[in-house]
Amino acid sequence: MQPAYLTAEHPWDLLDWHEAVDALREGHRQGQPRSADIHLHGEHGDLFSRASGIEGVGYGLKAESLFGGNPARGLPTSQGVMLVFAPDDGRLRAMVDSRVITALKTASDSVLAAGYLAAPGSSHLLVVGAGVMAGHLARAYSALFPGLQRISVWSRRPEAAQALVASLAGLPAEVVAVQDLQAAAGQADIICTATMSTAPLVYGAWLKAGAHVDLVGGFTPSMRESDDDLVARAAVYVDCRASALQAGDLAQPLAAGRIGPDHVRGDLYDLVAAPGRPEADITVFKNAGGAHLDLMVAARLLQRHGL
Repeated sequence: MQPAYLTAEHPWDLLDWHEAVDALREGHRQGQPRSADIHLHGEHGDLFSRASGIEGVGYGLKAESLFGGNPARGLPTSQGVMLVFAPDDGRLRAMVDSRVITALKTASDSVLAAGYLAAPGSSHLLVVGAGVMAGHLARAYSALFPGLQRISVWSRRPEAAQALVASLAGLPAEVVAVQDLQAAAGQADIICTATMSTAPLVYGAWLKAGAHVDLVGGFTPSMRESDDDLVARAAVYVDCRASALQAGDLAQPLAAGRIGPDHVRGDLYDLVAAPGRPEADITVFKNAGGAHLDLMVAARLLQRHGL
């Protein structure tokens, strides 16, 4: 049988957000994965390669390039493919456009954690950033948090925020662009950041009690979206310790001595095993990704399409 090739302009057309979140929840009830990453830095861009194997699920290898100058060329910032292999005989089952898997996995990863960490009755989501991933996150939160009444969007470029708001027309919540980030952050129940920032954007002093902060964008030691005070103040959870501790939002306050290695309370395995919001003024989830998460979502995607 020839391996399938899956791509889609709208990833949620291949697997809806509820199914993707359920895939991650169920995946974290199974055995621990075996994983390995390679990150190659280049003059003009980077290449990431992540591999994982889960007993009974199979093996996955995702290779993805990241070139920050591509939008000016009319090309996506990220391009790549994920190979999915069968667990019993190693057969190549499918090749999936990496943007499909990254979109589904990243947004569902965050929303799964928020289901455990956000305050009950959360009604106001602030999305910081206006790129493609910001749109995926807004849609995923809207699908899994039906109580949302308002989604605010902030971007350094107001016109980008306005464009994202227009693309989100039809969501049940009111979607608006905002220009005062501090004011919006002080009002929001959930703050989701999806940027390429290398300096803090959201500060702990701004937040109201009970807020949940979902840090998605930073994935290298030089990238960060929160200040040290926010992380030090919060009950911190991560999707994958190995990748999250390498991201600037945690690596930098660790290096500065503002937090210790035990400041991270748990990962998604811990949250799924013992659900319930921790007693904390603020909660933070650092979404840094992991090959096992890609594999969990890819396996459900293939199952959904009979492959």
